[in-house]
Amino acid sequence: MPPALAVFLILFLAIFTQSVLGFGSALISMGVLSTLLGLQTAAPFFALIALVLEIILVIHYRHALNLQNVWKLTVGSLLATPLGLYALKTLPEQFTLTLLGVLLIAYALYALSGLQLPELHHPAWAYSLGFLSGLIGSAYNTGGPPVIIYGNCRRWSPAEFKANLQGFFLVNSLAIALGHGLTHSYTPAVWQYVGVGLLATVLGILAGTRLDRFLNPVLFRKIVLLGLILLGINLLI
Repeated sequence: MPPALAVFLILFLAIFTQSVLGFGSALISMGVLSTLLGLQTAAPFFALIALVLEIILVIHYRHALNLQNVWKLTVGSLLATPLGLYALKTLPEQFTLTLLGVLLIAYALYALSGLQLPELHHPAWAYSLGFLSGLIGSAYNTGGPPVIIYGNCRRWSPAEFKANLQGFFLVNSLAIALGHGLTHSYTPAVWQYVGVGLLATVLGILAGTRLDRFLNPVLFRKIVLLGLILLGINLLI
């Protein structure tokens, strides 16, 4: 399969998932693109795609967005972004791919377990989980799990969950994309896939926002999580 077609199909599935569930695009994309393109190309490439994705989704979910719920997460994330970008540039790629695989498997197992964590009220949790999200988000574009866990522990409604995540991801994606620019990560190998990536993004959003009402969200979520486990195992072997 031509690499451009593979990138298109991967991103379409990932963006479709994000549009339906409110998360998942980075976990799916980076789980595959990091082996297809290499981490040094996949990370800045998806950072650009994620920025466009979040702009569109924030506009779509703007009525349910509550900035009061995410600003502390965002502050923590921005503080960690330089550290994650430094780790991406300095750590051996095989080591970072292994960490990414462990992250995918660990999050999927947590989500499938149905474990009900206690409610979080202290502001320190927002800053701490935001920091962790910014750290792994800037390194691997996979900063979703800590924020998803925080949202679950704050008992956000489904509408709030989708909207608040997109608001957080928008600021986070902007910081990461700018960081990749400052570290000169946008090489020709990155730019050659941007066109097909944007096309997949637009089509994935259109499909996801129109078809989500016809899908069983619980079943679809379980399928996605099982897929993440397989992607994680693939990164470990």
